[in-house]
Amino acid sequence: MKISLILNGKTEDDYILKGFSVYEKRLKHYLAFEIIVIPALKNTKALSIEQQKKKEGELIFKEIQSSDKLILLDENGKEFKSTEFADFVQKEMNSGIKNLVFVVGGPYGFSDEVYKRANGKISLSKMTFSHQMVRLFFVEQIYRAMTILKNEPYHHL
Repeated sequence: MKISLILNGKTEDDYILKGFSVYEKRLKHYLAFEIIVIPALKNTKALSIEQQKKKEGELIFKEIQSSDKLILLDENGKEFKSTEFADFVQKEMNSGIKNLVFVVGGPYGFSDEVYKRANGKISLSKMTFSHQMVRLFFVEQIYRAMTILKNEPYHHL
């Protein structure tokens, strides 16, 4: 199984880039891992929030296949403990799907079309984090899940 992570816009924050790179490299030891960065929208002041979500949704749809399992990182999603998230990943691996796709959306969430296509939603916390920080937190959690599944000492109970 491959895990893909779709991100909205690039980050220029050096500390996030460095941290993200560490976990991205570590993950490739366990499974195929792909980062897809959709371009941040330009001239958003001329667009309503709904128009922005729709345009971001169109960019997301260009990156996914009908056979992909699509999970949105969303404030209204299911919260997991790290061990529960590892169990979730294991179930997906056992299900035979080829590509598990997680999406970090834009500042206003997702369009109705993206929500309808999604196979699930995950929330990292009841707190709100910047989209830049979420990418670092989430890639670390994917790595943590893999070490839990392999009974490696990274995660301490």
